[in-house]
Amino acid sequence: MAEAAIGVRIAGLGKSLGENILTNEDLERMVDTSDEWIRTRTGIGTRHIAARQTATSDLALRAARQALDHARLAPSDLDLIIVATVTPDMAFPSVACLLQAELAAGHAAAFDLSAACSGFLYSLDVGARFIQSGRYQHVLVVGAETLSRITDYSDRRTCVLFGDGAGAAVLEPAPAGKGMLSSVLGADGNGRDLMYLPAGGSRRPASMETVQTGLHYIKMNGNEVFKYAVRIMGDVTTQALSGAGLGVADVDLFIPHQANYRIIDATARRLGLPPEKVFVNIERYGNMSAATIPIALREAEEEGRLRDGAIVVLAAFGGGLTWAASVWRW
Repeated sequence: MAEAAIGVRIAGLGKSLGENILTNEDLERMVDTSDEWIRTRTGIGTRHIAARQTATSDLALRAARQALDHARLAPSDLDLIIVATVTPDMAFPSVACLLQAELAAGHAAAFDLSAACSGFLYSLDVGARFIQSGRYQHVLVVGAETLSRITDYSDRRTCVLFGDGAGAAVLEPAPAGKGMLSSVLGADGNGRDLMYLPAGGSRRPASMETVQTGLHYIKMNGNEVFKYAVRIMGDVTTQALSGAGLGVADVDLFIPHQANYRIIDATARRLGLPPEKVFVNIERYGNMSAATIPIALREAEEEGRLRDGAIVVLAAFGGGLTWAASVWRW
């Protein structure tokens, strides 16, 4: 996305986390693993898990309210709500519609977007385009997941990875050259079997057989995902910077999807970014799919790392396969 006459900025950020904390020590009592094994291979120490009664829309609501307060806007100011998720409360209605009702944002259109871990960046791009077209003034973008609901806690390869949370951002017009400077989206459906949820859709509807054989849990080829992620995260970041007329040397802060610390580290090394320019919070939360980047953005803002004029790059990779990156002048 090239620089447009109407800029798009993030006016407010919010976050929400699952109420319970699952530690590596807890997992040691559940599967054949250890704190050392998990930290060495993933960089994760704890992850937040939603309470039994908490759904994805509940986490989204908390994050959205915080973002609106941060932006000093009322729900009635919203024109559009986009929720990025692969763990909706139900097949339909969408989480976005449930959120619209709970916020009493009756003026806003609402829909969900499914792009797995890249979903929030896909949604930012879509929301920004609605604003740049002049059609909408205020767009709420939320990444929200309850991945614990589709995690097999008897599979030590995947159960150590995932957590629950939601992050939200309110978009509004800005002067040209401010806010989002470029955005790149990509996908390769040929890699669909590297990370997927086999059952629960039209191809394999829920049945006694699909439940008994664990087909409602995340399946992942970790080694192949790792190799693909490192390459594509570096490539899409370079493309997005080029689209903004910038290079790696211009980057003040890089916020990658928090899937695995080794992926983050390898991507940063490939780009030539020093550790102090890379935001990492995976140790506390694990992989929260579409929620990781908005939560990281909120925490970077709380830590004072989003100074005025800073060049901030967001990059993600997820099931689909999908990937995305965007460049912002804060």
